[in-house]
Amino acid sequence: MRMGLLIAGIAALAVAWLGPFRELAHYAFFGHMLMHMLVVAVAAPLLAFAAAGSRFDPTQRAPALFAPIPASVGELVLVWAWHAPAPHHLARESTWGLIAEQGSFLLAGLWVWLSAFGGDPRRDHGRRAAGVIGLLLTSMHMTLLGALLALAPRPLYSHNTGHETMSALADQQLGGVVMIVVGGVAYLSGGLWLTWELLRSRHDVAEAAP
Repeated sequence: MRMGLLIAGIAALAVAWLGPFRELAHYAFFGHMLMHMLVVAVAAPLLAFAAAGSRFDPTQRAPALFAPIPASVGELVLVWAWHAPAPHHLARESTWGLIAEQGSFLLAGLWVWLSAFGGDPRRDHGRRAAGVIGLLLTSMHMTLLGALLALAPRPLYSHNTGHETMSALADQQLGGVVMIVVGGVAYLSGGLWLTWELLRSRHDVAEAAP
């Protein structure tokens, strides 16, 4: 099971960074957003689930560094910063800028997902409860950023000229929709799943009590 998750996570990264999205991201905003979402909403949770609870789980060695709510706030700052016009332009036009952006996205995504799902699920009930808040907060900020991009009345990036027959505004709006649908839904689903695990765990404890 863990090996399958690890392979799937690495495959998602390969598709994002070595597949057609890397080239598309230089020309289309929505392509850049697809690459971003593959990293933080697909590859990161798969890799985190593969490591969570195992000897490779960093939350067991440094639990204080993997607090779910600070991790969520950290990802919020990072994601919004990289979507400001100047950093976004750097990531689209510079190879090193793209490496820095995508690498930080992966680390931030792993930080959030491991903070929520790492450790011992039988004992870390406080971590799980905070993880629900952290994942839902991340879902909310991604949905908000996606909505700002999708509903903006004009292009927000002067360097974005659109893609083929798609105007710059339509390209940006499609990218915003991708963030809402993939990013917002992925983190919302993670929060709901964690809520269900918490409820099930409490139910099992109640049944086991004399």
